[in-house]
Amino acid sequence: MKRIDVSNLSKHFTLHLQGGMQLPILDNVNLQVDAGECVVLHAPSGAGKSTLLRCLYANYRASSGSVRIRHEDDWVDIASAPARQIHAVRQSTLGFVTQFLRVIPRISTLDLVTQPLLARAVPGAEARERAARMLSRLGIAPRLWNVPPATFSGGEQQRVNLARTLICDYPILLLDEPTASLDEANRDTVIRMIDERRASGVAIVGIFHDKTLRDALATRLFPIPPLQPVTLVG
Repeated sequence: MKRIDVSNLSKHFTLHLQGGMQLPILDNVNLQVDAGECVVLHAPSGAGKSTLLRCLYANYRASSGSVRIRHEDDWVDIASAPARQIHAVRQSTLGFVTQFLRVIPRISTLDLVTQPLLARAVPGAEARERAARMLSRLGIAPRLWNVPPATFSGGEQQRVNLARTLICDYPILLLDEPTASLDEANRDTVIRMIDERRASGVAIVGIFHDKTLRDALATRLFPIPPLQPVTLVG
């Protein structure tokens, strides 16, 4: 079953401090992702991999084209959908692991990982139990569960970030360097967890600069189409 359908996607940024100059990043991208695939975005640094991932999550609005996401029993074009519909898609369909944890001051690690389940109306006791299991699997010691993750190392924060997304059964996952700050043992744990999701039918699009991770997880590589030579005009 197809989960993502990107058609003729282009993205440019307007440089307001440069007199409104248009800076093209993506041009005419076409990508389809099925359930059970792990598609790795493959291109040199600066070629638009992170921009494409953010267009898939609607952090960036496409300049043209469509980004259709299979949400429940329908398709939603999040390139043009209203904010409320985008929120609904993110709530139940589309999970996104970024390189950095957005830390909330004074919120404990356990509560932070529990929040996505509570937002889905999972009872509090069950949500906390599931969060505890997830943190344990990712190697976060129980003595740290009541501590805000702002005090954690980069690797610990990244594992909390992963826990917040992987605790929900999203049918689509977007992963931006999910193991960048992890040691080998924790990286191997995350590889297993991601591959379990793929094997269960989750559609995954990711950026993995780590060749070991890429080789272990990718069902195929997707090269970002190169931009046509242009002259920037202000």
